[in-house]
Amino acid sequence: MKILLTGATDGIGLATARMLVADGHKVLLHGRNNEKLASVAKELGEENTEQYVADLSELAQVEKLAQEVAEKHDRLDVLLNNAGVYNSSNVVTGDGLDIRFAVNTVAPYLLMKSLLPLMDESSRVINLSSAAQAPVDVKALSGLARLSDGEAYAQSKLALTMWTFELAQYVAPVLVAVNPKSLLASKMVKSAFGVQGQDINLGAEILCRAALADTFRNASGKYFDNDIGEFTEPHPDARDDEKRSTLVQQLDAIIGK
Repeated sequence: MKILLTGATDGIGLATARMLVADGHKVLLHGRNNEKLASVAKELGEENTEQYVADLSELAQVEKLAQEVAEKHDRLDVLLNNAGVYNSSNVVTGDGLDIRFAVNTVAPYLLMKSLLPLMDESSRVINLSSAAQAPVDVKALSGLARLSDGEAYAQSKLALTMWTFELAQYVAPVLVAVNPKSLLASKMVKSAFGVQGQDINLGAEILCRAALADTFRNASGKYFDNDIGEFTEPHPDARDDEKRSTLVQQLDAIIGK
């Protein structure tokens, strides 16, 4: 299998990359830092990996990432949108967006749409959601209102889940939103909540299952909550046709600027 994994240089992403390579898959590693990316590729074996550097907070770099992947490959089996941000010293991106919405919501949306020509009905797009979800402030999504770190993160993850459900109706690949498990031992959790967190491999294992297992083959438009270990109902807004449609229109306007 050929798998593009964003945010592969630490946390859940790195643990997932290790598992996927150990299972014999070709992993296209994305990271923001060239040196860290090269170090991970060296650890995992350069014959099993490829390296792609991009800052997902900048939409032009997201487009460039997709272009670089498409130039090297005519098929992609899995897109694992794992990269995420909770807080940052620079909250506003160069595109004028809140960095949480830019990285957690808009970047995976743009990346998925850009790579659709490489995917078919047997491909999968796995979106890393969260137990933390809150109704989306449309002004904040477009960078016109400021939110606290927790609010922005929770809203960006619900927005990700909402567009997962909306586009699952129209695109070929299987589209699934996954909460990998709350409070895993990642840098994000330690920074945001000051706790050590649970075994990071619990999150990596469910992402590998979502990417590869037969139980996810017909799971398009579903939400898997690893806190309870099963598919479950998402936040009510993810079931609201009007809210989902409005959100996707807004995302199209953002990436179309």
